[in-house]
Amino acid sequence: MHRAVFFIIALMALPVNADQMTVPKSHLEIGIGFVPVVKKAAPAVVNIYARQLVNQRVNPFFGSDFFDEMFGGLGTQRQRIHNSLGSGVIVSEDGILVSNYHVIEGAIDIHVVLNDRREFKAEILLADEESDLAVLRLNNADKMPTIELRNSDTVQVGELVLAIGNPFGVGQTVTSGIVSGLARSGAAAGIAQGYFIQTDAPINPGNSGGALVDANGRLIGINTRILSSSGGSIGIGFAIPSVLVRQFIKQARSGNVRFERPWAGMSGEAITMQIAESMNLDGPGGIRIKELHPDSVFKAAGFEQNDIITHVGDQPVNTMDEMIFRMSVAGLGELTDVTRVHSGKTDVVSVHLKPPPNEPPRNRLQTGRRSVFPGMTISAINPQTILEYGLGLSACGAVVENPGQTGERAGLRAGDVFTEINGKKVKDSEEARKLLRKDGKWLRLGILRGDKRLELTLRL
Repeated sequence: MHRAVFFIIALMALPVNADQMTVPKSHLEIGIGFVPVVKKAAPAVVNIYARQLVNQRVNPFFGSDFFDEMFGGLGTQRQRIHNSLGSGVIVSEDGILVSNYHVIEGAIDIHVVLNDRREFKAEILLADEESDLAVLRLNNADKMPTIELRNSDTVQVGELVLAIGNPFGVGQTVTSGIVSGLARSGAAAGIAQGYFIQTDAPINPGNSGGALVDANGRLIGINTRILSSSGGSIGIGFAIPSVLVRQFIKQARSGNVRFERPWAGMSGEAITMQIAESMNLDGPGGIRIKELHPDSVFKAAGFEQNDIITHVGDQPVNTMDEMIFRMSVAGLGELTDVTRVHSGKTDVVSVHLKPPPNEPPRNRLQTGRRSVFPGMTISAINPQTILEYGLGLSACGAVVENPGQTGERAGLRAGDVFTEINGKKVKDSEEARKLLRKDGKWLRLGILRGDKRLELTLRL
């Protein structure tokens, strides 16, 4: 009996391909369960305690529904300490750690506790709100337990997985389930965008930043979000794939403090059945290019409007989020093969992945005391600001980076674009700053907010 148990444990420790995985066939196999997997992976999953400094608006009418609704935006700002609880995964012996951005956002102090109760301070190396990923380093750490990263592109629906983390602060917990779906583009709640692995392994508050591992204890994703009406797990959780995590680690090690994505410089739409029929295509799938920026790397490679992109590398893409994900995984500076349908013919074109150019110069400026909105920060629009603020490819004018107190009271937001000021077209940030000087009794603003055009008239 002891030899049989040892033999099965040894088999479970060996690398197994997804195609070779089988359902347990005996009571002995079922009895062993995931013990060897947990022993292998759990030591590299840690608890993260972050102290965050947050602003809280104190409303003098707090407690009155009527006044809360009318004056909810008023009141004084006070700072308070908020304690955040989450999980993380150690990926290298020198103490490189991966977690979620929302776990460490605004942290002034980060405390990490390992499964063996050792405690470390940690510093943030790289953090990215859009992907909800962060890379940290443990201070004075050496020979840390680590977890092996598996290529998440090899993961298949139906694989057995474990979610390891610290839900509700009760201590390290392991839950099991399967991979419920792949390529869940934009399915997670919050700002996180991209491409997710879906699982029914229970994920609860505190699990964020923890590990989603396969049946061999290899990391396939970082647990990030759940869909729930109650705040608890209902079996729909999402993990950020390990192929993107690997690129984050690479950039953090190279010294980046912000994650740099290749810039597509294009807009596109998913090919539905209706669009496929109108274009005489065999079926739905891929992205049709709607618009190309003059500085787009796709335009430089010879792509044209109405071309259809079906693959980036050897991976199919059906949404813009998937395409940007695949470009991010490939990495800046790389040449990647993109499959397209051009004039009814399929070919493969190499695209050089680059960051958005800072041309024309961003020319970030701050308005002075003589401005209608003193202390406002504005920049010229170029590919860099287009990507950063999600502007349209044809946007022009000056973008508000920080409205300042006066601008905020007037209803302006970061990302607003000044297109006209007192009837004059705005070309760049320098012109916007001049036109915003106090001159006359009225100020008429033409503003682009997302895809909406607004007009604002102020009496000076």
